[in-house]
Amino acid sequence: MTPLVRIQREDFDIGAEIAALTAGNPNIGAVVSFAGLCRDESGRLAALELEHYPGMAEAEIARVATEAAKRWPLAGLLAIHRYGLIKPGEQIVLVIAASSHRREAFEAADFLMDYLKTRAPFWKREHLADGTLGGWVEAKADDDDATQRWEQVS
Repeated sequence: MTPLVRIQREDFDIGAEIAALTAGNPNIGAVVSFAGLCRDESGRLAALELEHYPGMAEAEIARVATEAAKRWPLAGLLAIHRYGLIKPGEQIVLVIAASSHRREAFEAADFLMDYLKTRAPFWKREHLADGTLGGWVEAKADDDDATQRWEQVS
């Protein structure tokens, strides 16, 4: 099973992505999906601008997705990450893991999402509701802690 990775400007349809990933595979007994959305930060944020290095972002996400596919017996794995200007309420990221059993799908999706939050080469800049340009968003310690738990589990 080769994981699918897409970096794209346009939005995605979760239902269509699940249908495409699971089509023709009657051995799939579990599908876990996670969609990350842009928050408005209590009305402070007008949009979040995401930048990336084309080629580098895909390669790093594919590397981590391949590691997930080695750790868990998956029937399918998909990661989509958007770039560009994302407004509050719009989707940013999608991870779908499919397997015969739920535990593997949950863990693989969680693993991949933790690494996307901390290691995927994306840069996020805030566009504020008052029309000014905010700063670059820093990584959060909670996200780093979540990722480190996978290093303790092999």
